[in-house]
Amino acid sequence: MKRIELLAPAGDPQKLASAIYFGADAVYLGGPGYGLRSQAGNFDLDQLRQARRLCSEHGVRLYLTLNATPRTREWPHLQAYLEELRPLDLDAYIVADPGVLALVRQLDPRREIHLSTQANTANAAAVRFWQAAGVSRVNLARELSLDDIRAIRAGTALELEAFVHGAMCVAWSGRCLLSAALTGRSANRGACAQPCRWSYRLEEELRPGEYHAIEEDERGTYLFNSRDLRLVEHLPALLAAGVDSLKIEGRMKSRYYVAAVTRVYRRALDAWQADPEGWRCDPLWLEELDKVSHRPYDSGFLFAREDPVVEAGESRYRRACDFVAVVLSADPNGRALVEGRNRFRVGEQIEVIGPRMRQQTLVLERIETEDGESLSAAHANFRVWLQLPAGTVAGDLLRRPVTGD
Repeated sequence: MKRIELLAPAGDPQKLASAIYFGADAVYLGGPGYGLRSQAGNFDLDQLRQARRLCSEHGVRLYLTLNATPRTREWPHLQAYLEELRPLDLDAYIVADPGVLALVRQLDPRREIHLSTQANTANAAAVRFWQAAGVSRVNLARELSLDDIRAIRAGTALELEAFVHGAMCVAWSGRCLLSAALTGRSANRGACAQPCRWSYRLEEELRPGEYHAIEEDERGTYLFNSRDLRLVEHLPALLAAGVDSLKIEGRMKSRYYVAAVTRVYRRALDAWQADPEGWRCDPLWLEELDKVSHRPYDSGFLFAREDPVVEAGESRYRRACDFVAVVLSADPNGRALVEGRNRFRVGEQIEVIGPRMRQQTLVLERIETEDGESLSAAHANFRVWLQLPAGTVAGDLLRRPVTGD
C-alpha cells in the first residue's frame, strides 16, 4: 500500500522539532519573505540550513512556502533569494503565482514545485495545466467536496494534497481582501490581521448609536467568523477519494498545537494504513483535538455544502488544556529537566504527552532549580527539575487542565 504523507506546519525551529518528533512525514515552513505568514517565527538562511539537516537526519521532507504574489519591483530580490536557496537542496517550493513558478523553473529547474491552495485549483483540467507548467503536486482548493476530489483524481495522476485540520477562512481558498481594506495589512502578502474574527455591529446612517442585530447576542456579532476544520473522523473517505498528502494548517499556532494535532493524525493515519477495513475513529482522538486551542469544529465543504458555516458565537478560541513546559532531558527513571512555557506550581495535576498517543498524569510534588533549590512554582522560561513518570524523554510536552483560575 502506498504510504500517505502527513504534512505538518513548522512556524519556527521549536515547532519544527515538535512536528518531527510527533510524527510528521513532511513539514512546511517559511523563510524571511514571500511565504504568506510574516508574523510567524520563520527561518533565516542559517536556520533553513539547520532545518534541512534536521529533516534529513529524520527522513522528513521539507517544503518552503513561496506562495505570496510578488510585485514587479520585488523581482530582483526574489531572484537573489532563490539563488541563495538553491544550495540548500530543499525538497520542494510551495508556490501560487505563475511568474514565481516560471522563475523557479528558470533558476532551479531540478527543484520540485508544489502548487499552493492560493491558486484555487478546483478541477482536473486545471491540475493538468499546472502539471504541464512543471508542478508535481497540487494543494486542492478548500471548497471541494469528496465528489470533486474523486473527479480530479480520475482525471489526473498528479499528487493531490488537501487540508484536514485547522483554521478556515471566509474567503475563497484564503484569497481575502478584508484585512487590507480595514487595516492596510494584506492577507495575500502574509500580514493578515484576521478582521474576520472581530465583532461587528450594524448602524443605520441617520440613526447614530442605534445598533441592529444580525445574529447578535450579548457578546457581539461575528459576521465572518468561520469554524475550524477537523477531518480526522473522515480520513478513510478522503483517502479513498485519492488524496496523497494530508495537510495540517497552523504555522502561526503554538508548539503545543503542532505536537498535539500531529500526533493524533499520525495515530489515525497509521491505524488506517495497518487495517483500512477495520479502521474506526477512536473517541480519544476527538477528545485530544478538543484539548488544543480551536474554534468550533466543522467538516468544511467535504460533503458538498455550499455555505462556509459562519459561527454565530464569539470568535475567541476555546481549549481544555494549557501548555506549561517542554522536556529538555530525562533519565530512565523520569527525573527531567524542563523549560517552562507557562507558570505551574507544586500540587498541580500535570500530564506528560509524547508520540504514539503516549500520555501519563501526575501531581507535581516538587520543583527544583538547576542548582537544587526547592521552588513552589516555576514560570515561563524557567529551567527546573521535576520527577516525571519513567519513560519520559526529551521532546515530550507537559500540559495541565484549564481551570479558569
